[in-house]
Amino acid sequence: MNLSHWTLRHAQFTPTKVALRCGARVWTYRELHHGIDQTTAMLAAKGVVPGDRVAHLGYNSAEQLLLLFACARLGAMFVPLSWRLAPPEHRVMLTDCQPRVLVVEPPFVETMAAQGDALAGLCCISIGAVPAHWLGWDDALAQASPTADTQRADASRDSAGKTVLPDAGTPQSPALLCYTSGSTGSPKGVVLTQEALFYNAVNSTHMHDLSSTDVVLTSLPLFHVGGLNIQTLPALHAGATVILHPRFEPAAVIDALQTQGVTLTVLVPAQLDLLAQDPRWASLKAPSLRAITTGSTIIGEASYRKHLRADVPLLQVYGATETCPIAAYQRAADAALHPGSVGKAALHCELRLVDDVGQNVAPLASGEIWVRGPSVMKGYWRKPAETQAALTDGWYHTGDVGHQDTEGHLYVDGRCKDVIISGGENIYPAELENILNASAEFAEVAVVGRAHERWGEAVVAVVVPKAGQQIASERVTELLEGRVARYKLPREVVVLDSLPRTALGKLQREKLKAALRSQ
Repeated sequence: MNLSHWTLRHAQFTPTKVALRCGARVWTYRELHHGIDQTTAMLAAKGVVPGDRVAHLGYNSAEQLLLLFACARLGAMFVPLSWRLAPPEHRVMLTDCQPRVLVVEPPFVETMAAQGDALAGLCCISIGAVPAHWLGWDDALAQASPTADTQRADASRDSAGKTVLPDAGTPQSPALLCYTSGSTGSPKGVVLTQEALFYNAVNSTHMHDLSSTDVVLTSLPLFHVGGLNIQTLPALHAGATVILHPRFEPAAVIDALQTQGVTLTVLVPAQLDLLAQDPRWASLKAPSLRAITTGSTIIGEASYRKHLRADVPLLQVYGATETCPIAAYQRAADAALHPGSVGKAALHCELRLVDDVGQNVAPLASGEIWVRGPSVMKGYWRKPAETQAALTDGWYHTGDVGHQDTEGHLYVDGRCKDVIISGGENIYPAELENILNASAEFAEVAVVGRAHERWGEAVVAVVVPKAGQQIASERVTELLEGRVARYKLPREVVVLDSLPRTALGKLQREKLKAALRSQ
């Protein structure tokens, strides 16, 4: 069986039940599964075979979900690209994963079409205006529309028009390739199998007491595993209804919570801060809402209480792209009793806290958090050395430091990696430092995070000019503009005479951050 059997079974049991609302379009489970049939036939007609990659660039849409399930049927991998990235970053990812098909939605068609040789050999499909040598989405579907003998849920047509049964998609098949930046500054593709997505859905079901009666609101981007996997896919596994917003808009979220019977949603702290600025939020009446899930960054007790509503539990979830992401979570009964905790190990996950040599730490002591379970990644795409460094006997090394209380509740103390998490987005200093160090204007460069009330952390670029150079903050932004996503740009530039380093020349990041805090 593969993931598309989820929608098949619900189409058989509850064909007229609403599966998805996206904009003005409403999909029943029967219609959603038929859309997966059509998309599977279209991808097969374009030559997609087991192991191939199919990439998508655009805001949240039904097409993303159709492509994911169709890839699962064919044993292919779905690659959701972040619309927040800059074109050079997309080019790196496309070169790395080499998709057979690329689907692009407005307003990204024009910039992607300008990528030129990066698209060589790709079948490019546009959901909006169709550039030269591209296909339109509707035309691509029509050209491969299933006929009567391909209406079976497990059938499609290949490029020769022959009926094929895409049983190549199995629980062990890689299904999702999500890019996350690494400590080296280069993106790494996290490979998640169909089995990982299934067990992650089971973990979510236990966390949220998720059932077919739920209505899930998704406003996080589906290119993140948080937006795709914490509630969206689990809701479709449970036969629930998903309301999908193209982008996060505070007013639209409040409207949906008030009027559309939403029972569950995921909102990261940066979103909660923006919602709090709407005067309607404090007195929000959302009679059906029974929990808000939050995560993506360390949320201490003070932040937890800041966003806590008297009438709705605020549940913390912990994990990473590499863990699909659900590794630990709070349930409604525990949330208010353990503020600041990220909960206990997920139903199908194990946790270890280890010291520098990989030995379990003493009870209540802090150590690096390791995670093991069927939802943990298979590895990094075509990066065996990085995979070996991140996994030990199936245990994923998160790079986060935490401790557990006597009841097993996990508290995240900090990060032993250098990642900066700003507004729920991971920003790796090395990526920015590599660009700035390429300039002849700087003797030294460091990028660190500084605590920020709204975003969790703000990016700070610390530069040491070469002798005789005068550096303005605008110059740092100019060097980065257009080469990285805008959310990665420094919010502050600090000019120093030197950076703190060890006797061996290693940058002392914590000492530097402490000096910035004292300013």
